[in-house]
Amino acid sequence: MTTLRFAPVAGLVVGLGLASAGAAAAAEITVVASIKPVHSLTAAVMQGAGTPHLIVQGGASPHSHALRPSDAAALQRADVVVWVGEGLESFLAASLDALARDARVVELAAAPGLTRLGLREGGAWDGHQDGHEDGHDEAPAEAGHDEEKAHGQDHGRDGIDQHFWLDPLNARAMVEAIAAALITADPENADLYAGNAQRVSRDLAQLGEEIARELAPVKEVPFVVFHDAFQYFDARFDLANVGSVTVNPEQKPGAARLREIRAKIAELGARCVFAEPQFEPRLVDVVIEGSAARRGMLDPIGADLEDGPGLYFALMRANARALRDCLGGSS
Repeated sequence: MTTLRFAPVAGLVVGLGLASAGAAAAAEITVVASIKPVHSLTAAVMQGAGTPHLIVQGGASPHSHALRPSDAAALQRADVVVWVGEGLESFLAASLDALARDARVVELAAAPGLTRLGLREGGAWDGHQDGHEDGHDEAPAEAGHDEEKAHGQDHGRDGIDQHFWLDPLNARAMVEAIAAALITADPENADLYAGNAQRVSRDLAQLGEEIARELAPVKEVPFVVFHDAFQYFDARFDLANVGSVTVNPEQKPGAARLREIRAKIAELGARCVFAEPQFEPRLVDVVIEGSAARRGMLDPIGADLEDGPGLYFALMRANARALRDCLGGSS
């Protein structure tokens, strides 16, 4: 397994003319991507040179996934593997060492230019609390430190929240890292990858501006999420996410946590509580019972969206639309 040293795409293609995204590839390399948003951005950079293999498909959760035989075979053949990192897809770490020894592995958590936020502690917090790379938020509220510890193991490494793809500016940094790896592994298609990366980066900048305009009217309306996967989305678009129903998505919240969330919904006037398609939605019905809060749906990975280069854009727009529709009406 080759540990990738990232380099700017421009520095790898100095003197090369940019080819169109539809240019024919001289040879197809084998690329594996871990989760759907990562696969989507990788597929966008690869257009015209092949299609990456996706490991975590459909609505499966990267927190509890198991490799299929076809995934193991793809890793053994891989020239490039793209993943978030051990803090998210912990199931994949040992397999990379065992099966992808000859692959160039791109750990996006280490990508240059990435904004990294610290894990938010506890299931409820007041107002906008953005994490910091080397800092911590307030001490956990009544929730149980064991649950918080499990959250750190499943969602972050070294205290960093791993859901960074939900910021379009971070997606641009990811695209740069993916393109750099592909150019190094497949230099014959360097200009194709660089041209695709430049196009996708422009589209991501426009996407961020579009979502900011769409959410501006509701950015001060408080809401609660199922689990804290949306900190980067909240921070980029200045949203009033006031808490999560559960910290560790694989562990059901106890009675104390549910009481805490009900109280926080009442105290801060949370207009919506958002479920996720990957996890048990009935918990949302439990916490909004007897309140005026509405039930919505947010999805951090695109469970029901078609795989491919357009998934990332569809995912971000769907989440923005879900927030606007639920938060925008009168309570």
